[in-house]
Amino acid sequence: MLPDYLNIIFFFILGIFFVGAAFATSWLIRPRAPSAAKGAPYECGEVIKGNSRVQFNIRFYLVTLIFVIFDVEILFTVPWAVVFRQMGMAAYLEMVVFIVVLALGLVYAWKKGALEWL
Repeated sequence: MLPDYLNIIFFFILGIFFVGAAFATSWLIRPRAPSAAKGAPYECGEVIKGNSRVQFNIRFYLVTLIFVIFDVEILFTVPWAVVFRQMGMAAYLEMVVFIVVLALGLVYAWKKGALEWL
């Protein structure tokens, strides 16, 4: 029983070592005296104009959420496709329901104008 825990402890310590080594290496090779341009706002060389609180159009967020939803669909679909023949008809019908629900969501977003880019 103890050797099983020793493997876990070993990998935990190994992970801590690698993270610590990455931090130490980045600390050792970083520039010691950054230039004045490095301290400039946003490091882009542009002079700041106006307030930093700019309102973004909600369409950016909607398109991002729709992308994430379909990205997750692919995340679920690919492993299913790999073992499709072993799973049978019930798994096929479950995937059809899953894709139909996502398609209905896409149609709803399309009808509401969430995909319109002005």
